[in-house]
Amino acid sequence: MPRFAANLSMMYNEHAFIDRFAAAAKDGFTGVEYLFPYEVPVAQLRQQLDEHGLQQVLFNLPPGDWSKGERGIASLPGREDEFKQSLDQALAYARVLGNDKLHVMAGLLDDENDRQRHRAVYLKNLAYAALLAAKENITVLIEPINTRDIPGYFLNRQDEAQEICAEIGVENLQVQFDIYHCQVVEGDIAVKLQRDMQRKHGGIGHIQIAGVPDRHEPDLGEINYSYLFTLIDQLAYQGWIGCEYRPKAATSAGLDWLKPWLAK
Repeated sequence: MPRFAANLSMMYNEHAFIDRFAAAAKDGFTGVEYLFPYEVPVAQLRQQLDEHGLQQVLFNLPPGDWSKGERGIASLPGREDEFKQSLDQALAYARVLGNDKLHVMAGLLDDENDRQRHRAVYLKNLAYAALLAAKENITVLIEPINTRDIPGYFLNRQDEAQEICAEIGVENLQVQFDIYHCQVVEGDIAVKLQRDMQRKHGGIGHIQIAGVPDRHEPDLGEINYSYLFTLIDQLAYQGWIGCEYRPKAATSAGLDWLKPWLAK
């Protein structure tokens, strides 16, 4: 049965961030993820996990200056030292929080003519991150993101992400398969899940969901998630499914889609 993790950056925004752990646990979630933990002392986050019986599933490396529009630095030439520092910070948090997956955001490509230079930096940084993360039994994830939500994002397609993983060729570098982003960019979700789930190098290390086109609850919009959840089970996926959507109203009121799966 799929295991669902609440994304506390996007869900439960009617609560202060530190109170979202309790709200998620009350609704039946056993795992949580979020974008960035770094503004909260790690001991305080650990306390929330322990108090509410939650497992930390995932968070992202620092993305650069988010307030100025940066969306990751892993592919940005000249930012390699900063990337290494961001990896050290993320690993320090993961040691305390216990998650075994970290998402590395690629960043923006301002000029398509610079793609190959960005790609070379990206591969070098990912190889470095995977090497350090492997020493702590952590998997590094890369995620194709649609350019409607993040115009200019470097990585957009599932096949491109899998090619990068295969080129680096280590077991602890995988793809974060966000069904929402994939549907917006390319569709054909089921076929791509079947194609990529069990690749030796790459594969799917984490799945995220949201309704399309509005990124609300997964039962709103054009995707048949009931079918996909069953398929994901049939494909023997052992990871978590992150609920990275913006609730249309109050979070708890929109969880009718989840209740049948919690009851199984």
